Amino acid sequence: MTQSSAGYVRPELLAEPDWLEAHLDDPNVRIIDCATFDLYQKAHIKGAVGLRVNPFIKDANDPLHVMPPDQFAKLMGDLGVGPDTTVVSYDTAGGVPACRMWWVLNHYGHTNAKVLNGGWERWFHEGRPISRDIPSPAAATFTPVVDDSVLCPLDYGISRVGDEGVIFLDVRSDGEWTGENSRGNKRIGHVPGSVHLEWTNFMNPEPNRSWKSAEEIRALLDAAGVTPDKEVITY
Repeated sequence: MTQSSAGYVRPELLAEPDWLEAHLDDPNVRIIDCATFDLYQKAHIKGAVGLRVNPFIKDANDPLHVMPPDQFAKLMGDLGVGPDTTVVSYDTAGGVPACRMWWVLNHYGHTNAKVLNGGWERWFHEGRPISRDIPSPAAATFTPVVDDSVLCPLDYGISRVGDEGVIFLDVRSDGEWTGENSRGNKRIGHVPGSVHLEWTNFMNPEPNRSWKSAEEIRALLDAAGVTPDKEVITY
């Protein structure tokens, strides 16, 4: 693959602020604010809809896992996301919930999804249009088509521990990696043999918070031993 002028191999996975501002009134684009609803109500990108559910889109009956297809279909339908909708997600937390939204959309077969490059911080600091108005989009029909290829089942992951052809990439915080920060979990530590590269290393510093270039990210991964010849399992 060739890199874009911005330095990205897959630039279509990101929405640059200029592009999004030009599409704020596009009826085929749905902007989803993935912050908590309280934060969304204080201010958000003009025209964006907010989440009245957990920003990590958890199953209402089993919060360990992502929403099942029926719950997610209702959520997307209520937000006006149909089969032809381009979804752009963003958040106020460096991109974690927004990327989670992107991943869940792909898991349920909706690949027409992008993450705002730089998120709320970049949008706000660049003085782009914001609002407190809460839009009411027309309901749509969202039909999930489950793609399990983006998942690593637990049994599969356990069976690959110690496999020289597999790299477990731990992108949690440094404290979680060392076990100094349990985050309330009963067990601490990391997958045996895994390598660690906190997710923040892939981002430019505030207030931009955009993704680093492909060249920079590749250098980080190469230094950690995460190379294209390996199967990579992230957690």
